This record gives sequence, C-alpha cells and structure tokens, in this order.
Amino acid sequence: MTRPAVLVLRALGLGDFLTGVPAYRALRAAHPDHEMVLAAPPVLAPVVELCGAFDRLSPTGELEPVDWPGPSPDVGVDLHGNGPASHDLVTATGARRLLMYGDGGPAWDDDEHEVHRWCRLLEWWGLPTDPTALRLSPPVVPAPVDDAVIVHPGAAAGSRRWPPGRFAAVAERLASAGERVVLTGTPRERPLAEEVAARAGLPAASVLAGRTGLAELAALVSRARLVVSNDTGVAHLGFAYARPSVTLYGPVSPALWGPPRGVRRHVVLWHGDGGRPGDAWGSAPDPRLLDITVEEVMDASRAALRQPT
Repeated sequence: MTRPAVLVLRALGLGDFLTGVPAYRALRAAHPDHEMVLAAPPVLAPVVELCGAFDRLSPTGELEPVDWPGPSPDVGVDLHGNGPASHDLVTATGARRLLMYGDGGPAWDDDEHEVHRWCRLLEWWGLPTDPTALRLSPPVVPAPVDDAVIVHPGAAAGSRRWPPGRFAAVAERLASAGERVVLTGTPRERPLAEEVAARAGLPAASVLAGRTGLAELAALVSRARLVVSNDTGVAHLGFAYARPSVTLYGPVSPALWGPPRGVRRHVVLWHGDGGRPGDAWGSAPDPRLLDITVEEVMDASRAALRQPT
C-alpha cells in the first residue's frame, strides 16, 4: 500500500535549502508515517540526504511544475515563496491539505529571518519547530583537505561579491600565518578563484573551485578550521557544521540571512541599516560591502578561530 506523502516545495539554491532545515525536520516529526518528498533542483541531492528529513527528491527547477504522478500528496507545503507563482505549483499536485502563507495561512513578513519565517509558518499550522536545528549529518565522502581555511570569493550576484583583491590580501595573510588556505567556488567561479590565488601567491593546487561536487564541498566545510565568504551558500554550510566563520554582508542584513544569534564562532561583518537596503541581485558590489576592510576581516578571522567548536 502506498504511504501518504508530504510534498515540500523549495526549488532554490544551497543557502535557501539550508535555511529551511529546521522546518523540514518539524514536518518529518509531525508526519512520521508519511513519505517526505522535496521538490528542488537535483544538484542539491547530496545535502538533501544529509538533513535526514526526506525520503526522496522530486527534481524540479525554480518555479517549474512539480512532476507528481500517482495519488495526490496528503499535505502540500510551500516553503518557496508567498504568492501564486509558487502556491499554484503546490496546489496543482492536488494535495489534500495546503500549508502556505496567505490563502488561509499567516501573513508574510518581509523583515523576518529566513529560518524563522518557515518555522513560523508551521507553528501557525500547529506544528512545533526548533529554529536552532540547523546541523547536517557528516558527509560519507572524505574531505579533499582537512583543517583548511576556506576562502570563498564568489556569490550569485555582483552586489554580494567583495572585491577579489581584498580576498587575496586576506588569503595571503592567513597563509603567511601558517594556515592551509583553499579557494572554493562553482566551475563558473574558477577564474575568480584562480585570480585570488595568484594575487595571494598561493599554489594552483589551492584552487578547489570547480573541482568539488556538493558532497565533497560539504565534507570540506565540515572539517574546516575557518570559512571566510560572502553571503552565499558556503556560509550556510559553515553554520550547518558549526565551523568558525566570517561572513561579509552587503545588500541584505545578517538579521535576515545570518547565522544563529549569540554563537561567537560565527562572526558577521555588516555596515548597513535596515534589512534590505540594497539590490541583492545587482551587478556592482554593494556600498555596504565595500565598507568592509581587510583589517576587519583579519580581526574577525582571528576572533573566530579562537572560539571553541
């Protein structure tokens, strides 16, 4: 007999997926006899397995239809957005019960932290949550390098990319202090990582951008001494594995996308006011990001490394 299913839509990127982990676990706990299905990009499969909440992944792209053959889900959950573009995709599966913002659910709050946003949605529908339940299981694959300092100069948009010359200055100083520094990124970001490595005087072998799959990247982060990055998915991997981290925020405040509050091993750098004062998808580095200096990042890195893990 086919088990009833819970369908969760969150067809976004790595950082978005990781901020939803407490909500996924709350849904799993509330429906122990259901099949838990996540509709998301297939590239996320390695970390979907590590969160321990889902039985399978239904591959789909952002705001693309969900392929749902067979009996309709018992529960459909929109953890993707707050409007008809995502609501309609969940509704189209014929789910018996719908959990979403608006349409009988709670009101959306633009100034809410992304982790708490989805926990609040489920709490409104009567499901208890733990917003601190962000940790992932250890990857089964070995880390490419143990005890590395990860420098991640890329981000999905130019407004969230600190200048490569400044990342190079940080990488050079950390390497001079005896740290093993590696540069991470996607295949498209490999030229950026190579530029940073060259300017920092690091060997070509230090560039791991484009050479690790998501499972290997998770393993690398899980065993890192420090993660220095822009506001992007790698930062959230650092939060998920409780590794010391320094995250540089530009157009969007850490109050909306930052690490758990009060955890001293995660240092955030931010020179803005308000939650979303800039364009998160702009092409030029946000002025608030440019206000962050190399000295600030070095001081923050030293402070993060001093904290117990």
